[in-house]
Amino acid sequence: MPSPLDGRRLWIAGIGGAGMSAYAVLARAWGAEVRGWDRVRTPYLEQLEGIDIEISDEPPQPPEGWDVFVSTAFAGRVPGKTRAALLAELVSLRESIVVAGAHGKTTTSGMIAFCLERLGCDPAWLIGADIPQLGGNAGTGAGWLVVEGDESDRTVAELRPRVAVVTNVDLDHHATFASRAEVAELFEEWLANAPAIVRGEELTPYDGPLSIAGAHNRRNAAAALAALELAGVSREDAAGVLAEFRGAARRLERRGEAGSVEVYDDYAHHPAEIAATLDALGNGEGRLIVLFQPHLYSRTRHLARGLAEALAAADVVVVTDVYPAREEPVEEVTGKLVVDALADLRPGMLVAWTPSVDEGARFLAGLVRSGDRVVTIGAGDVDRAAGAILETLA
Repeated sequence: MPSPLDGRRLWIAGIGGAGMSAYAVLARAWGAEVRGWDRVRTPYLEQLEGIDIEISDEPPQPPEGWDVFVSTAFAGRVPGKTRAALLAELVSLRESIVVAGAHGKTTTSGMIAFCLERLGCDPAWLIGADIPQLGGNAGTGAGWLVVEGDESDRTVAELRPRVAVVTNVDLDHHATFASRAEVAELFEEWLANAPAIVRGEELTPYDGPLSIAGAHNRRNAAAALAALELAGVSREDAAGVLAEFRGAARRLERRGEAGSVEVYDDYAHHPAEIAATLDALGNGEGRLIVLFQPHLYSRTRHLARGLAEALAAADVVVVTDVYPAREEPVEEVTGKLVVDALADLRPGMLVAWTPSVDEGARFLAGLVRSGDRVVTIGAGDVDRAAGAILETLA
């Protein structure tokens, strides 16, 4: 039986990203010849051994006769089809479960793929972060395809899965949506095209055993179990293995302990996500200390006070400058907006403004004491501070 992509030749611009690297893994497994380019070498390229990849500041000319797909990061710099077009094609080739939503979609996708894999269902998966127990962010099995969808650029609307999951609705991408109502409308239009749907916000949080903390993960688990039931997996069987799931990379990830100080890292970048993370880490005897890196100028401008309100649950907060990602700087929009809002909300709280991540890590390492819990939070590169803090403390 031929593979679904036998004879196809795909050239991918931005192949080192979390999404495109996963698509490349699956496309190659399904028979396509794959090549690509990226501006810098990333950890995700390690899973692409054997694929011809060029690393250079400027994109090369794609080879003639190849289908060109371009990641969102390089849209406009390289002519070709979109990331969403490639993902939509992959989803169309297999019975698929797509998980979307403002928060929790990575963990929920990981839970579904983990349960299917542990139950011998041989899934494939495309998830926006590593799932350590599954060996990465991409899997190439012959069963259900589990995909993390993305509403940030509306591309989830192009996916046509058999099971569609929306974990929740919130306004997270201010450069794309003008209101929460617009986000809700996108999801409703998408769900209308799916034969089977799960609305996470309508479910009762799962009350069974879990290995990962937080009320938000009980909501994620409820959505995952509902999707698995629609895929033909009994709730009893799924719940039995779900208890073993230890989470996705950068989702309340325990990075280590040194000097009786526990250090965690989390990808949270929206007030609701930060609040859920800090709630899950609460109840300890020592102080809760946060190094926070705001993500995107548009989000920081609109949500500075909301970010501060969520961070106010900590005992000490250190804030860096904004991680720009795909955006250009906006005048007078910096991480100091969050610092000023925190100082207004909690006078007397220890709040520090350290524009660089390295400065923040050094400052934080100098003030922690035995029994404290430290968490680095943000969707940029603040995760590298966790290792530096642990090294300093050791």
